[in-house]
Amino acid sequence: MDSHSTPTSGTPNPQPTVAGLEPLLSIETLADYVGVPVVTIDRWRTEGKGPRALRVGRHLKFALSDVQEWLATIRESEPGTPPAGR
Repeated sequence: MDSHSTPTSGTPNPQPTVAGLEPLLSIETLADYVGVPVVTIDRWRTEGKGPRALRVGRHLKFALSDVQEWLATIRESEPGTPPAGR
């Protein structure tokens, strides 16, 4: 994996990563990745249904590990079966 791609999608990352630091995704990148509007990501986050965010100045950033953890919690345990705990 080079420093300009995300490990989940392989699409260009607007910010190069620094060795030893976890990639941070913008809210726009996350929304594009999961295929929902930015306002939906923001609403899910404020309602406690989305991934945790980091506020860097006025910008929200999402640690890749938090996004992966969140996705695992909403994934079906079996096809057609709601995620565990829901």
